[in-house]
Amino acid sequence: MTIPTDQLSDPAVRALVAAVNSDDRSAFDAALTAGATMSDDGNDRDVTEWADKEVFSSSGHMDVQSESDGGLSLIVDFRNDIWGAMRTAWRFDTTDGRVSRFETGQA
Repeated sequence: MTIPTDQLSDPAVRALVAAVNSDDRSAFDAALTAGATMSDDGNDRDVTEWADKEVFSSSGHMDVQSESDGGLSLIVDFRNDIWGAMRTAWRFDTTDGRVSRFETGQA
């Protein structure tokens, strides 16, 4: 059963997921700290380039299936126009109410 975005426990994670699902690049950027980092399948990526390709130019969408670690770890059915749908795991670090790092990969 999908967890509604507005019911996610961590406010920084909730803001980032909401930005992805509403295709709101400004809100996505605002949900991140300056210099935020990320990795995809264990490889560090440039956050801006990754988000452009995997989310904003390809209709990325996150359906959260479960959360743990106070909302900092998610299992998500992620889909976009490049890869289709896949089960993914996400792990977030936050600083001052914004995401400072996230790691994603197939679950």
